Amino acid sequence: MAPPPDHAPLAERVEELLAAGGPLPIVTAGQPLLRRGTERYDGQLAPALLARFVEALRVTMRAAPGVGLAAPQVGVPLRIAVVEDPAPVPAEIAVARGRVPLPFRVLVNPVYEPVGTARAAFFEGCLSVPGWQAVVARHSEVRLRGVDEHGRTLDEVFTGWPARIVQHETDHLDGMLYLDRAEPRSLSSNEAVAALWAQPVPEAAARALGFELP
Repeated sequence: MAPPPDHAPLAERVEELLAAGGPLPIVTAGQPLLRRGTERYDGQLAPALLARFVEALRVTMRAAPGVGLAAPQVGVPLRIAVVEDPAPVPAEIAVARGRVPLPFRVLVNPVYEPVGTARAAFFEGCLSVPGWQAVVARHSEVRLRGVDEHGRTLDEVFTGWPARIVQHETDHLDGMLYLDRAEPRSLSSNEAVAALWAQPVPEAAARALGFELP
């Protein structure tokens, strides 16, 4: 029989991060940790430490601000992410993008699969790639499976912008950045997006920058 796994190094890493207090530092693109994938969560953190870590992820996500944050983005290679989107956008944008409020959720060991074949493309950014956005075509509807921080089963269908968020965060857990799925010709600084491409859909950007939408 194999010996039980040694979870001490990961727990110690999380304790060190939490000891500093406040929002956690976010790992940015170029750091190998973001490309290595993550370990399936299997009790590496004691329940009390897991609860503290989840709260730190929530604080960090809100402070950034962002609508999702995965554990490897703060230097912890565990299959855990948090999502939340109050969707504070004009009605025209909300309708075009299917952006509706997404209450705070903890995703543990999530996996997703497409529901149907529809895809939608919009500008997308990432806290680990600060200052830039690009158009990403993603599944319009996905089924997400996993558990929450209490071990309760998650089996839910997400559509519109919430579907985009859970795909983005789950990809982080597999060592993928949104840039891996993005249309390269659409890459734009935040300033350019605000000045030129603030429309609800990226059709003008596609024409001007020379790329196709699904």
